[in-house]
Amino acid sequence: MARDTESGAQAAQDLTRNLTLLTDLYQLTMMSGYLKNGKQNDLAVFDLFFRRNSVITYSVAAGLEQALAYIRGIRFTEEDLAYLRSLGLFDEEFLAYLKGFRFTGDVYAVPEGTVVFPEEPILTVCAPLPEAQFVETALLNIVNHQTLIATKAAKIAYAAEGEEVMEFGLRRAQGPDAGVYGARAAVIGGCSSTSNVLAGRLFGIPVAGTHAHSWVMNFPSEYEAFRAYAHLFPDACLLLVDTYDTLRSGVPNAVRVFKELRAAGHEPKGIRLDSGDLAYLSKRARQMLDEAGFEKAVICASGDLDERVIASLKAQGAKIDLWGVGTKLITSSDLPALGGVYKLAAVQAAGGGLIPKIKLSDNSDKITNPGFKQVYRIYDKKTGKAQADLIALREEVFDERVPLTIFHPVETWKRTTFTDYTLRPLSVQVMKGGELTGALPALADVCAYAAREKETFWSEYRRQDNPHVYKVDLSEALYSVKNKMIAEIRTENG
Repeated sequence: MARDTESGAQAAQDLTRNLTLLTDLYQLTMMSGYLKNGKQNDLAVFDLFFRRNSVITYSVAAGLEQALAYIRGIRFTEEDLAYLRSLGLFDEEFLAYLKGFRFTGDVYAVPEGTVVFPEEPILTVCAPLPEAQFVETALLNIVNHQTLIATKAAKIAYAAEGEEVMEFGLRRAQGPDAGVYGARAAVIGGCSSTSNVLAGRLFGIPVAGTHAHSWVMNFPSEYEAFRAYAHLFPDACLLLVDTYDTLRSGVPNAVRVFKELRAAGHEPKGIRLDSGDLAYLSKRARQMLDEAGFEKAVICASGDLDERVIASLKAQGAKIDLWGVGTKLITSSDLPALGGVYKLAAVQAAGGGLIPKIKLSDNSDKITNPGFKQVYRIYDKKTGKAQADLIALREEVFDERVPLTIFHPVETWKRTTFTDYTLRPLSVQVMKGGELTGALPALADVCAYAAREKETFWSEYRRQDNPHVYKVDLSEALYSVKNKMIAEIRTENG
């Protein structure tokens, strides 16, 4: 999966074209207003995070490479400016500003593959107000989608219990970009390969696939179809056996061809089941293959699979070695949108310090956390397992030699004290002054990091049904600032 980072990023940027106008109109109208009100040099801090929901208890962050490529590539072309002029909304002063527009700010983010939880900033933008405002829509589009698919893939891979999962979703994805970047996100989440050849070329992902039912139907008999395919790919022969009758014809014909391959000095890879009772069929097929002497031939299953179906099949003792998952993975069928948001956290007037900002709501889950923040992960020193996360203000300093007490941000009587622990700051600076702070990791390294990340969490937090709730608390300083602001704003507004 190794690939030169620069060439991979360039290929991805070529695919996405010029995305400068991939924005909501109100970003431009607000930018124009900021200029009219003399706010173009005010610094703003925005956080990108997702809110809690009933389906996702944790997520796997993804999409950072494409998000940074978008930011670096922002350029308003003459064609862009002509279109905006035609709307009749913007004056020439603003259009002249856009002509020379470049992102000059800083970006902080958790590395791709990091396990993240609701309310935790996945990405933080610190930039002049018009710049920080403008990038909102595209960043949400990119990070929301890839994080969503990486998370779904992580759940499916967990259900597969270490067996390989192939991403097969391109034909059901909501468009080319969703298919390509969904495949990238899926391997970050835990898939081993993709059927998507373009994603394979762009990102160096291993590609996988066999043949369709139409291949079998285009030959006089199933045996002749299998034989022809085996002749073409003698060392990668995996046959789809359910076109007519899986057990009466498909597996017997596959075994017949496998014996011919072995006689010619080749070993078959296995068979694929795409329909029917996969638990029953896989157990009978396994018996038939073993009796014929093909104990190492794998059984691959596909056909509307997801983490729940896979868990059920494994509970039934299905003899499946390899999983091909398409529609329900690439569309994240049970939660088709992550629900990520991009909220103002602080502002800085020219020459002044940062002023925290907060959004209030009657719904407590929609009240934002103010200020320029960092997320710390608390690990148990003995086991290396994650114990809890702490959202804190950036200026706070913690001493690991001192016991650390955290408390629930709403039910404050719920407290936990850690004594033998280590702290890891999750967010790192990835862009300074509009330029990358260093080379981005290759996708293979991202995937390896993501795999290690997931292993630092006890299975109780990752299980499918009734997972244990992972603690995400606020530092005492942030909690105090937040509640003071809430009280002041409510007093001011009666």
